[in-house]
Amino acid sequence: MIVPALVAKPCGLATAGLNFVAPLFDLALRLYVAWVFFRSGLVKIQSWDATLYLFENEYAVPFLLPELAAYLAVLAELTFPPLLALGLGTRFFALALFAFNAVAVMSYPELSPAGLKDHLLWGALLLVTLFHGPGRLSLDAWLCKPAGK
Repeated sequence: MIVPALVAKPCGLATAGLNFVAPLFDLALRLYVAWVFFRSGLVKIQSWDATLYLFENEYAVPFLLPELAAYLAVLAELTFPPLLALGLGTRFFALALFAFNAVAVMSYPELSPAGLKDHLLWGALLLVTLFHGPGRLSLDAWLCKPAGK
């Protein structure tokens, strides 16, 4: 019985340490993904003519006119990431950005292998947030906390 006791204490300490830093990890994850998408939106609005050209000639967004797709993409990239970063409506915006990311991959047939890896990483990080939630350092956690706590 000494061996389980020797293992239990370090495991308990490790778990407590990880639980302590987990909210910082959740926040860092949200901030990173939010920055990636927000920066993409900023690039699109810096040269609107180039953005329209890409949506008309490079991207094959299904079911949408190219100009409408460009406006919707910029709207999504400039509004969803700040809300994700703040942790407000986090799961909804993680799902919305995951779908946006998937459409981006499907709409650009010339995506390089490195670009595909980036999109897969961003999609995986968004799924972590979707399935595990925003963590304690979020507006969702603050707004949804039970009364009296």
